[in-house]
Amino acid sequence: MSQPQITIALILGATIVLFLWGRWRHDIVALSALLACVVTGLVPTDAAFSGFAHPAVITVAAILVLSRALQTSGAVDALTRLALPESSQPDLAVAALVVLAAFLSAFMNNVGALALLMPIAIQMAKQYELPTGRVLMPLAFGSILGGMTTLIGTPPNLIVAGFREETAGASFTMFDFAPVGLAVSVIGLLFILIFGRWLIPTRTRSDAEDFDTGHYLTEASIPEGSKAIGLRIREAEDIIESTGAQVVALIRGGSRLTAPHGNTKLQEQDTLVIEAEPKPLMQAIGLLGLEMAPAPEDDATVAAPQTDEAETAESAEATDLMEVVVMPTASIIGRSALSLRLRARYGVNILAISRQGHRTVARLRSTRFRPSDVLLMQGPIDQLQEFAFNHGCVPLADRSLRVPQPGHAWLAGLTLLAAVAGAAFGLLPAAITFCLGSILLALTGVLAVDKIYEAIDWPVVILLGALIPVAQAMSTTGLADLLAHGGVALIPADTIWLIIVGLMVITMTLSDFMNNAATAAVMCPVALSAAATLGIQPEPALMAVAVGASCAFLTPIGHQNNTLILSPGGFRFGDYWRLGLPLEALVVATATPMILLVWPP
Repeated sequence: MSQPQITIALILGATIVLFLWGRWRHDIVALSALLACVVTGLVPTDAAFSGFAHPAVITVAAILVLSRALQTSGAVDALTRLALPESSQPDLAVAALVVLAAFLSAFMNNVGALALLMPIAIQMAKQYELPTGRVLMPLAFGSILGGMTTLIGTPPNLIVAGFREETAGASFTMFDFAPVGLAVSVIGLLFILIFGRWLIPTRTRSDAEDFDTGHYLTEASIPEGSKAIGLRIREAEDIIESTGAQVVALIRGGSRLTAPHGNTKLQEQDTLVIEAEPKPLMQAIGLLGLEMAPAPEDDATVAAPQTDEAETAESAEATDLMEVVVMPTASIIGRSALSLRLRARYGVNILAISRQGHRTVARLRSTRFRPSDVLLMQGPIDQLQEFAFNHGCVPLADRSLRVPQPGHAWLAGLTLLAAVAGAAFGLLPAAITFCLGSILLALTGVLAVDKIYEAIDWPVVILLGALIPVAQAMSTTGLADLLAHGGVALIPADTIWLIIVGLMVITMTLSDFMNNAATAAVMCPVALSAAATLGIQPEPALMAVAVGASCAFLTPIGHQNNTLILSPGGFRFGDYWRLGLPLEALVVATATPMILLVWPP
């Protein structure tokens, strides 16, 4: 191996290790890899950021904008009402929901499609008395399978199309992925719907009732001479933080103030509503010198989290409980309720967290949020919804359908169809048609201009833009050829199908543990070199990479949709492979002959 090959191999090896480790975000790792290639001279300085102008990156950003418009305009809600049957048979209802998810994922971001349908899935599970995971896992896997069928369905397809354009001079078109993708999707969906009931572990998810926070919200008054008099709310919470308790409301002069501001000073005769486990609760009351406040009817000290109708009428504001799940791209990941200043900014409380089936109400102010956490929050409903929307969280409660301006849903749907048609018939490149569609929706008011940048998943954009030059360095240094020659030498002659299977399995394995777009970017140069070594067309090898990168079913970290259902479904890390492993084997068995049939070598 030459020195440049050794250098790029070390950089790629370190990058993959960091991806698998998961300590830092994928976009930070990818950007670091790019800068390492620039510093070592593997990527010219004037081409360092050329990846951000790549059509795949532009198309991904535009698709995310169009997906947001479909959601906010009510177009997906309208389609959901039409597509989902009112059936008393749970199998039929679940099948319709999963098929709808697969269809939506072919034309919009599959994470957005899953987020829209999750509340319906949870409601459906309750209605038919099914384990929530029995509905959520088929829904997540179905949305992943549906994304394989079109150019825009998933970022790996766009990356693969970009590498083909650089090699063969022509990109894959909108529906070039459909023959293989549809075959895999249909077979995969049938397998999930028929055998899923036996392969999906039965778990009990943590919902609002399971948190049982009503037993731990207690009113305590501030008597004369209490050490709490004159303290600010923030100072009082600092004193009792070691107990895991928190102040969730302040009652003063007959008015109840939910999520009081941290600078509010406590006065004699104030009543604090404190949330904690029973034993820490008594410790907190002792630390602040409080007295248990008797209830109006008896001496019970435990209060429910929501006031009754009489209390609500007297309260300063009506409050509600809402469960939200933290999406993999949420801006609150790695932050805590304290650092977000939830009370000061939104006037809401966080009462409990469910994480991979484990519920906690302890040390909530300092707990850092993770992807798929389910948060039980309290506050005015409009402020809870504002928090969820602004920070990338999905409400799990049954949501009323949005009522956008007349015609917005139709305009959003027709714009997407026009963009798809323009790309499919070759009128303009996909990046151009979808950018035009995004601009049209902004100009017509379907999507507010200030929401366009919020719709874009910037970590994915950074990841793609950074890794494309790194992947190209694999080719320019000859490392991709070296790896391909070594792999092909192990394959018997006249067994091209083994190359297809090998590329697919290796890509699939990597995708189960690292970002699928990153996997596609790393594997495409190897696939192209393998095809050149064998003297075959590049399309079969690239299609194998596309299928493998999209099919990550073994772990909750392989795909964002897998992560999204982790806590709502009550799943554990090792629950996915039971359905995912036979599904991946079925994908390989279906995709291999279809690739060789549709794209003969």
